[in-house]
Amino acid sequence: MKKYSKGNVNIISLGFSVVILLVAGYIYMLSEEKKSTEYLSDIHEAYKCLGGDFVLQSAKGPVPLADYRGKTVVLYFGYASCPDVCPTSLGLLSLALRKLTPAELKNIQVMFISVDPERDTVEKLKSYANAFHPNIIGITGSAKEIAAVARRYGVMYAKVEMPDSALGYSVDHSSRYYVVGKDGAVKKFIEHGTSPEEIVKSLRSVM
Repeated sequence: MKKYSKGNVNIISLGFSVVILLVAGYIYMLSEEKKSTEYLSDIHEAYKCLGGDFVLQSAKGPVPLADYRGKTVVLYFGYASCPDVCPTSLGLLSLALRKLTPAELKNIQVMFISVDPERDTVEKLKSYANAFHPNIIGITGSAKEIAAVARRYGVMYAKVEMPDSALGYSVDHSSRYYVVGKDGAVKKFIEHGTSPEEIVKSLRSVM
């Protein structure tokens, strides 16, 4: 029988350990890949459950989503007094829009939907949205109308009282872009903090 030195035994043990780790890693990778596939499947199912036509108001009059069939529409829900999340999101989106060609810009419309109808007048929203990019329009409606649209798109928001602030209250809200295709259906979600380059890729994949 062949005898192994202590050193050889250690090497063999190390070899088995490496193999075990590789196998475990491969199993974990397959598991994560399955989870990723299931997650993407869930997201695609979510698209089917979200969205729908609506009519809200801009400074120029009614804005029916149905009027934009044939264009790619990006919806973002926020409010003009938002201290950080909305300016960041609209700022990144405006940088992405500036990376599009003139022809692409003609086929895209961004709608900034206020979740603070109490303070955001159509004129205030016009100034706020246009400060970021001319392709962004600000729209609003009654509290009931906004709640109905937000519910259709799975948007969460809530008024938070701030008695010690001059603002009086803030509005906590979810932050993502909803990309609506030419047929009026939601095609993509783009999460808060996505880079302008990645936003452009997502928009072009829908356009």
